[in-house]
Amino acid sequence: MQDAVSSGLITDIILGLMALELLALFALRHRLNAGPSRLEIVASLTAGLFLILALRIALTGGPWQAIAAALLGSLAAHITDQWLRWTRTAASPPGSAP
Repeated sequence: MQDAVSSGLITDIILGLMALELLALFALRHRLNAGPSRLEIVASLTAGLFLILALRIALTGGPWQAIAAALLGSLAAHITDQWLRWTRTAASPPGSAP
C-alpha cells in the first residue's frame, strides 16, 4: 500500500473511480430526468479532480508551481460549482426545493 501511495497509483485509482461516478451520475440523471444538470455534475467533480491531481503531483515530487496550478484549478471549479448552485436556487420559486 505504501508503494501505491508514494508512486501516485492510488490517485490514478481514485481518478478512475471518479470517471465511473461521472458516467453513473449522467446515466442516473438521464434515467430520472431530474437532478443536477450535466454542467453542475462536471463542475462539482472537476473541483475534486484538481485536488486529486494536486495530491498526485505532491506525492510524486512534482514542482510546487504545478501543485499551486492544480489548486487554483480546483478553486475555479469550486467557484463555478457554487455559482451554478446559487443561480439555480435563485431561479426557483420561493418555497420550492432547489
